Amino acid sequence: MKHCIVIGGGIIGLCSAYYLQKEGHQVTVIDKSNFSSGASYVNAGYITPSHFIPLAAPGMINKGIKWMFNSSSPFYIKPRLNSDFLKWTWAFKKSATASKVEKAIPVIKDINILSRDLYEDIKASKDFNFHYERKGLLMCYKSDKVGEEEWEIGKRGITEGLGVKNLTKKEVAILEPNANLNIKGAIYYDSDAHMTPSDFMSEMLNYLKVRGVIFYANEEVKDLEILNGSISKIITNNQELEADEVVLAAGSWSPLLTKKLGLQIPIQAGKGYRININRETGISIPAILCEAKVAVTPMQGFTRFAGTMEIAEINHKINLTRVEAIANAAKSFYNNLDILEVEKALADCGLRPCSPDGLPYIGKSSKCNNLTIATGHAMMGWSLGPATGKLVSEIISDKKTSLNLHAFHPDRRF
Repeated sequence: MKHCIVIGGGIIGLCSAYYLQKEGHQVTVIDKSNFSSGASYVNAGYITPSHFIPLAAPGMINKGIKWMFNSSSPFYIKPRLNSDFLKWTWAFKKSATASKVEKAIPVIKDINILSRDLYEDIKASKDFNFHYERKGLLMCYKSDKVGEEEWEIGKRGITEGLGVKNLTKKEVAILEPNANLNIKGAIYYDSDAHMTPSDFMSEMLNYLKVRGVIFYANEEVKDLEILNGSISKIITNNQELEADEVVLAAGSWSPLLTKKLGLQIPIQAGKGYRININRETGISIPAILCEAKVAVTPMQGFTRFAGTMEIAEINHKINLTRVEAIANAAKSFYNNLDILEVEKALADCGLRPCSPDGLPYIGKSSKCNNLTIATGHAMMGWSLGPATGKLVSEIISDKKTSLNLHAFHPDRRF
């Protein structure tokens, strides 16, 4: 049995704690918040084998440059003369090639399917009773051009073994009769599932507390002491802690700590927004509104609209133009659906840790013997929570990992 400290109490941190305690390890989780906020609480709640194309894909650089001048665009990069940002941008550019995307596709698909299966295992256990539904995902489009692009991806999904259909507007209406969609058609993936994030997070927290996992809330890790290539001490704003193994699952804040080890893991914070509607919408199947890049999820008692990727440093400022863009997309794609001013006023945001190549960092760096890194999941953090946690526990328990970790190596070059 090892004493493990997990830095970060989001979905990745809690899932790491879950699988570590199942292996019999003693676990402590530290988080700079009070375990009730952040990207793990405001995301779309998707489990997405359908999202097998990484963010760093051919054409994204050109789109990003074009969208840079549009404050309501789905993908926005704030240009700045910062060395970390410039290195990340250069690595993103080098990753956005057809050959690199080709290599990433099966890797992303496989870890998503592993994670979906693990969510279903957790759900099937008698210890949990959270909202989880596998109803698939509709990629809804308004123009023939976007429809053709999405179907090309869909056909690749079929090649990868996923169940994918190209649906007409009438066929979508049969699947989703009460949503009143204003679209030309949709690509339907039967592989995907969805959840209510806050529901799962609170259940997992309670489960772990009952089983002796220690939690330190509102505690920020200020420094790491290194001795003979290992972390010997974790220094927070309140105390000093020692552990056999350390898991770094601090999301967008992770590079602030890896730099103390002389380890560079390129990450930029990608801000996403969400609006909740606590009234009947008629929406029963999750959908991506393709042209607007907005995700729609029917959750437990409400519908969530989430979207945008805003790479503009670590901050939680609400950009009202982006909130308005999400509301406009809802109105455009769903007839008679107006998001009210009071609902927009309660919009929230979270920061997703984006690696340059669209693959997370999972594993040990050669720079530190007792540190396992688990971050950089971008928009798939929720989807990949259990798979990452399982892999972390296998690494620390010296077991054969469920997946080959080569593509996720923290020391990989871009």
